[in-house]
Amino acid sequence: MKKIIIIVIAIAVLALIVFRLSTNYKKVNANKDVNTDLAYVSVNVSPVLKLSISDSLQLTGYMEANSEIDIPAEALGIITSLNAELGQAKSKGDTIATIDDKLKKLAVLKAKNLKVKLEKDLERNTNLYAGGSLTQQELDNAQNLYDDAVIALGQAEKALADATVKSPISGIITKKQVEKGEYINTGSTIVTIIDISKLKIKLNVSETNVYQLKLGDKAIITTDIYPGVTFEGNISFISSQGDDSHNYPVEIVISNNTEYPLKSGTFANVLIKLPVAAEALYIPRESLLGSITEASVYVAENNKAILKKIVVGNGNDKYIKVISGLKEGEKVIENGQINLSDNKAIKIVN
Repeated sequence: MKKIIIIVIAIAVLALIVFRLSTNYKKVNANKDVNTDLAYVSVNVSPVLKLSISDSLQLTGYMEANSEIDIPAEALGIITSLNAELGQAKSKGDTIATIDDKLKKLAVLKAKNLKVKLEKDLERNTNLYAGGSLTQQELDNAQNLYDDAVIALGQAEKALADATVKSPISGIITKKQVEKGEYINTGSTIVTIIDISKLKIKLNVSETNVYQLKLGDKAIITTDIYPGVTFEGNISFISSQGDDSHNYPVEIVISNNTEYPLKSGTFANVLIKLPVAAEALYIPRESLLGSITEASVYVAENNKAILKKIVVGNGNDKYIKVISGLKEGEKVIENGQINLSDNKAIKIVN
């Protein structure tokens, strides 16, 4: 008996749930069936205009140091002095480190003494040759010995100079690889130094736009670091080789300054104004439907909205160029498109 009662209650509950769901479904559909169709749609229109406007490129890149150099040891030995700290500024020619040079100094002294001796020998042999007491071969041997001594002295002096490591550029030390007292091999990096007196901004520019650029073109640069501050740069490099996506590397060079100092690695917004184009047809960007590659607009004709496919090109923030599909003077609908369909009745309110 209890099982029967439980079954009856379960059926009753299930029936109640089904009834509630059915009622809610009808209410939702009733709301959807509200007729929002209007006899016409109020719109604003704008004529297709023939204009000469200047286009611009807005690109994002990042800043790099004008140059970055790993300064290596040109001699092997123990580092006897190290004048380099992270963040330290160095001028071109400043001493970075010295490597044990005692033996190198002795080698220079020995080479100098030998050169002096052989120079006197050569002078004496020259006089003997002039007096007929020396053969040509003996004089040539003396000359060769002296010439070798000059070369040996130059090599010894070069080895001594290599023991003093100097900065080849002015810049800031960003990496320090060794400490005083360490033994270092020839070619091993001591420090890395970067020159940020100027900065390069690397960009990728599409094939369509890169042909409109030339070396020296002006660029306006802004950063999120200094809101409202603009920097001026110029195009310093345009690659002759594009990538698989037909984008071409372009570099902008800008001068750093003390008031708003910039660092390598900072993101930058770049604005490059392109040459003024010849007269062409333009429409407001607001009137454009779809994408740039699949563009269309509504045109107002005889109080109806006529959907037309068009081909568009570049433009600026307000207007976009019409390559084909429209004529000068035709009126394109700027707003209200959301309620439109092809051949829909319209009322122009502007």
